[in-house]
Amino acid sequence: MEKYYYGYNEFLEDTKVLINKVKPYGADVLLGISRGGLTLSHFMGQALDNRNVFTLNSIHYNKTEKLDTFDIFNIPDLSKAKKVLILDDIIDTGETMVEILKILNEKFPHVEFKLATLFYKKTALISPDFTVKEAPAWIDFLWEVDI
Repeated sequence: MEKYYYGYNEFLEDTKVLINKVKPYGADVLLGISRGGLTLSHFMGQALDNRNVFTLNSIHYNKTEKLDTFDIFNIPDLSKAKKVLILDDIIDTGETMVEILKILNEKFPHVEFKLATLFYKKTALISPDFTVKEAPAWIDFLWEVDI
C-alpha cells in the first residue's frame, strides 16, 4: 500500500490555512473526532481562542483495517450550542462521518453542524465544508507514527 507521511511542519502550515477558512463561520463549539481530530481540535481551539472544545469517540477502523461496525460514543451535551465545527484529520470513505452527523442531527436538531478536515477523498460519501488537501494515498499522520 502506498503511504504518505504527514509531518509536523506540513500539519502546522495546513492548520493555519484551515483556520483562515473556518474563521468566518464563527463556530461557538469545536468538536474533535477522537482520535484523528484531537491534535487538530487542540490547535484550532488555541488559534481561534475558543475554549468550547469537545470530543466524541468514533471507531470504524482498526489501524488500516476498516471494520464492519460503527462505534460512536461519549457524545458531549451540545444542547446550548448554535454552530458546531466538527474537526477530523481526514474524510476517507465518509461512512463514519455520515453516521456521526446522523446521530448529532437527531440529538441536537437546532444546531448547525459544519465539517472541517485537513484531507478528504473525492470518492467519499460526504464532502467537508472546509478542507485543505485531497488525500494522495494512505496517510501516516505524525500523531500515529512518530511515537
